[in-house]
Amino acid sequence: MTDKTIQFSIKDEHEEEMRKILLTVYDALLEKGYNPISQIVGYILSEDPTYITTHNNARSLVRKLDRDELLQVLVKEYIKAK
Repeated sequence: MTDKTIQFSIKDEHEEEMRKILLTVYDALLEKGYNPISQIVGYILSEDPTYITTHNNARSLVRKLDRDELLQVLVKEYIKAK
């Protein structure tokens, strides 16, 4: 047994789920021949789901994401990488 306490964070789990969804959407767009970055940015800016393909259920998945939360996480990760 270890003396260390494992911390459980719903926020970390939520961010990981957002990451998985975004990667699935990215892959689906790539498979269909789209520029995934441009399409995802278009969706984030407009909230128009037609920027996202229905391939592999990507459009339904991306609509589960809260755009404000997604932007916060993206900015946070970008700054962290600096």
